[in-house]
Amino acid sequence: MKFTESTLKRYAAPLSDTENQQCLNAIKMIRDALKGLGFSDENREIVLLHSDTYAYSLEMRRTKDWRKIKMFIQGSYANNTNVRTQSDVDIAVIQEETFQPEYRIGQSGLDYGFSSPAVASKSFKDEVQECLTIKFGHDVKRGDKSIKVHGNTYRKDADTVPCMRYRDYRGDYRQDKSNYVGGVVIFPDSGGRIINYPEQHIANGRQKNVATNHYYKKMVRIIKNMKLLLSSYGFPYANDVSSFGVESLLWNIPDEIFKKWSLYGLAFEEVLNYLQAHKADFLTYKEANVIKSLCPTQASAKTYENFIDILVVFFEYDVNGA
Repeated sequence: MKFTESTLKRYAAPLSDTENQQCLNAIKMIRDALKGLGFSDENREIVLLHSDTYAYSLEMRRTKDWRKIKMFIQGSYANNTNVRTQSDVDIAVIQEETFQPEYRIGQSGLDYGFSSPAVASKSFKDEVQECLTIKFGHDVKRGDKSIKVHGNTYRKDADTVPCMRYRDYRGDYRQDKSNYVGGVVIFPDSGGRIINYPEQHIANGRQKNVATNHYYKKMVRIIKNMKLLLSSYGFPYANDVSSFGVESLLWNIPDEIFKKWSLYGLAFEEVLNYLQAHKADFLTYKEANVIKSLCPTQASAKTYENFIDILVVFFEYDVNGA
């Protein structure tokens, strides 16, 4: 399928001012709901985790027991890599006063002087759901990993993700409390746990974007739009990879590849050609957080290989097009 430079420019466009304001409104509304749990922002302002992102963040405290939460926008809106059909904004709500650790074999919290927290009468997710329901009523729907608050013309649909801090001490050999890899841990209703590193993802994405003269995120938005087009036309493999996955796939490309061309069509062709030539390296690729493997198995690497093969055939740049 042929694509003109004007079409690709539209695909590469960042978040609109209207969407940006709706994201900001969403975190404000969640903030107001959490005040029902006794948390206060104490006149703290909503700030950005990093400039050149939309990762709005706010810390709240409860003075009666010194509980603390941190909330911030994560995912494609935070990273400014969303495309027009992505309406949900992800908001992490992190329980800060406690954490789930992981230690080397033979080590425990006692070696670090940690004590186990008291067992809560209800889960943090239950607490968050209750105050959201009081604030938004039937607009609230609980999911396995998150709690959705349906939006309106004022705010975006919000997937609120209650979670806890995670500390990985497995690389520490000094029993140093500060020597850990930090993340967040989500406890789905279906059981188990999911460990993510959204703050590292946001920071690394911003750094990559600056290093590539801001072409990294433009190319991410283009490939996400291509993925949606492939899916709408019924091409195989388009739905086998996630938007988060293709964003991380491009994160592994060397910076200089993004800077060879100023025209979006030529720049995107350069990206595709690089990925096509380096498919054997996919098993070594990391997620944009640079902690988790993008392709932990040969099968998962194959899904990205298939996707790139189809996209290379699908994409044709009309360099003379308007």
